[in-house]
Amino acid sequence: MREYFARDHARHPPALTQDYKSTVLRSPKHAPLTLGQTISEITGPHFGQGDIGELDNDLIRNFAKDGDPIGERIILHGRVCDEGRRPVPDALIEIWQANAGGRYRHQNDGYLAPLDPNFGGCGRTMTDDAGYYRFQTIKPGAYPWPNWEPSWRPAHVHVSVFGHSFSQRLVTQLYFEGDPLIERCPIANSIPDLRTLQQLVAPLDMDTAQPSDCLAYRFDIVLRGRFSTPFENRLEGS
Repeated sequence: MREYFARDHARHPPALTQDYKSTVLRSPKHAPLTLGQTISEITGPHFGQGDIGELDNDLIRNFAKDGDPIGERIILHGRVCDEGRRPVPDALIEIWQANAGGRYRHQNDGYLAPLDPNFGGCGRTMTDDAGYYRFQTIKPGAYPWPNWEPSWRPAHVHVSVFGHSFSQRLVTQLYFEGDPLIERCPIANSIPDLRTLQQLVAPLDMDTAQPSDCLAYRFDIVLRGRFSTPFENRLEGS
C-alpha cells in the first residue's frame, strides 16, 4: 500500500486573484461539484512510444524549413514523479511556447514581434522508465499582455502531462531561473507561497548543458501530494 499525502491548499493559488484580471470573470461563484468518471473517460487512448516521431521532442528541428530557428538554444529536461518521489513512466509530455521574440504561432496572437519561419513552438515526448523526459528548444521571449494595466509575461513554457486517457491531463507552465519579470507577473504571483512558486522556476543545469552549443534547465514535475507542482486545471492534482 502506497502512502497518501493530503494536499496543502494554502500553497496553491486561489481561483479569484484581483491582480490577475481574467480570474475576476472566470472564477467560480458557487461551490464545486464532484462528478464521477465514466468508462469512456478512464479507458484509452493509451499513448505509446510508437506515437512519438523522431523529432517530436526537438523544437529546433521539427518545424525548420531552411535553417535553424533564431534564439538561444536550450535543453529542457526533468523527471515526472508521484508524491513519494517514485518515477512515473510512459507519461505523455507536451510543451508549447512563444518564439525568441515572444510570439506564438497562433492566429490569435497579434503581438508585433515577427514569426520565425523555422520555429513551430510545439513538441512532445514520453517519459522513460525512470520518469525522465527531455526537449531541445529555443528559449522563449517575454511578451506584453492586457491586464488591469500593461503587463509583461516572463519567458515561460506551457507543459501538459497526460496519463492514460484524455481525462487524465494536467497543465502547468515553467519559468526560468533569474528572470526579473517573474516577481512582477500577476499570474505567477497568484501563488501565495513563495516556495510553491519556486517549483515553477526551472533552475540552470550546467551539468546537462552542452559546451559551445546550449544551456540546460531542469524542471521536475510532482503529480500530487503536499509538495505537488501547481497545475492550472486541477487544484487537487492528479
